[in-house]
Amino acid sequence: MAFHSDNVQVFLAVLDHGSFSAAARALSRVPSAVSMAIAHLEAELGVPLFDRSGREPRPSAAARALEPQARLLAGQLQQLNAQARSLTQGLEERLTLAIAPELLAARWRTPLAALAQEYPLLQVEVLAAPQADALALLHRGRAQLALVFERPSIDGREGFQEVGSETLVAVIAPDHPVLGPARTPGAPLPRLREEHLTHTRQIVVASRDLAQTDPRFVFGRHHWRTDNHLAALGLIEAGLGWGWQPRALVQPRIAAGTLVEMAFENLSNGVALWVDVVWSKERPLGLGARRFVALMQQAAA
Repeated sequence: MAFHSDNVQVFLAVLDHGSFSAAARALSRVPSAVSMAIAHLEAELGVPLFDRSGREPRPSAAARALEPQARLLAGQLQQLNAQARSLTQGLEERLTLAIAPELLAARWRTPLAALAQEYPLLQVEVLAAPQADALALLHRGRAQLALVFERPSIDGREGFQEVGSETLVAVIAPDHPVLGPARTPGAPLPRLREEHLTHTRQIVVASRDLAQTDPRFVFGRHHWRTDNHLAALGLIEAGLGWGWQPRALVQPRIAAGTLVEMAFENLSNGVALWVDVVWSKERPLGLGARRFVALMQQAAA
């Protein structure tokens, strides 16, 4: 094989610095070693890479044709070496992040993109799971981090970092019967009371485990469950019930007129909850997980 890590570095150094002597200084080598490496490479390839007829070597057409792939190879080698160094410093092979479905519209993509820039070869897995399931994945070791709402109580097995807040609002289809018969589109919403919440079917995003339900968010005496936020939104838009949803997530649907925020006489519509990145204290966090938590904290600040 003609090209290898060393002669690729020499080849690009000559292209970048314009002479064998300048490339040698950049690489901390003697000029004869650089000249010999290029000569051996040319012999292996069977084509001249530099025209030596002038004062300084000039790249041949073959050299310019090979340059893009050589730079790509050099970049890949650099990433590979960085990954190898990171592994010795505690970088995990794979980082799995479990996210509560209601938080899929939260600000986690930009920190994840920054993490990918720093560790481009790190394997990342993003799982969407209801909050109880996301935390179960964490404690089973299936995920290293969970992005969830604040919990009703502190679990001593968990470490966490607060990374922002989200407001849940009660939304419903604009033609739902609880809003009144044949309401004109755009007409003011009727003012409801808390009994309308308890006596109207509620659509709840919850764990597949029927025993796992957060009582803070189940108001309806009759409720349907799903573990998927898109399914919940579809059911609500179809007029099958009302549900708590993050305002940021439903704002486009409200603007489009397929959902409305419910208005009340005796209470405000909106529950502000802190959002946490959670990890298990029973397992050490890898370098990627620790860095992602720090990036999330920076984004929140």
